[in-house]
Amino acid sequence: MKFDVEAKSKSPVLALTSMLDVIFLLLCFFVTVSVFSQWESEISIRLPEAKSSDPQDRLPGEIIVNLSKDGSVLVNGSAMTLQDLQGRLKKISKFYPGQPVIIRADRETRYENLVSVIDACREADVWNFSLATEKSGK
Repeated sequence: MKFDVEAKSKSPVLALTSMLDVIFLLLCFFVTVSVFSQWESEISIRLPEAKSSDPQDRLPGEIIVNLSKDGSVLVNGSAMTLQDLQGRLKKISKFYPGQPVIIRADRETRYENLVSVIDACREADVWNFSLATEKSGK
């Protein structure tokens, strides 16, 4: 009796497609996160010091308003006027009431410029805002 045996053993195949998809998604996630984290530190603003300053956890979707010492307002790396800022905050507060806003004002900025940004927040019905400081002696 002669059996025609094709006993060719197939080597196990590793499915790389799923693993490559996961790696690609992780890469996209980390690139996106790194871009968003750079928006805040892009500008060389020296924050005022405070003894009671604590590092705050970043909230998702919070808006960071940078106020330089010459009084210019920057949000997400783009310069805008106070009217533009107020318009943007109105749109955001309409859809997301209670939206957190962090104002990062340079320590050498004029007080009236800071008050103007706070007024823009209040007129846009944004009441959840805070002023960024850094720990003294840092």
